[in-house]
Amino acid sequence: MNKFPMTVAGAERLREELEHLKKVERPRIVQAIAEAREHGDLKENAEYHAAREQQGFCEGRIQDIEGKLSHAQIIDIAKIPAGEKVIFGVTVDIINTETDETVSYQIVGDDEADVKSNKISVNSPIARALIGKVIGDEVVVKTPGGEVEYEIDGVRHI
Repeated sequence: MNKFPMTVAGAERLREELEHLKKVERPRIVQAIAEAREHGDLKENAEYHAAREQQGFCEGRIQDIEGKLSHAQIIDIAKIPAGEKVIFGVTVDIINTETDETVSYQIVGDDEADVKSNKISVNSPIARALIGKVIGDEVVVKTPGGEVEYEIDGVRHI
């Protein structure tokens, strides 16, 4: 089975969510189902059906997280010697060569990606173009709006 890269922080967030679902949400939903059953006829009991639906979502998410963690290859970027090469987990500073706009992105696993936090998936077009390059290299990224050229200005292991 294929392993999927994930940062230490991303794996920790998934473990925390899993623990919350198992220790807080699951018992709360079980209690809601028990209370709804006490109201009588289950066919016309909206509270019961809503609680059962919540239970389905909760159990599905638990299975999803457990599956992701079991197939995760957790990479601790702090243990990798710092260098000028763009690899998984680094934060890379890039300059748009046309507009001179500078932006920083951390390259993370698919489940950790959050563009608002400047975390991009290792499988995104920008990350795929950057991986393996070094400071000073220029890369062309194909975007829906056309091709954009960037220069790698810095690589940080944070």
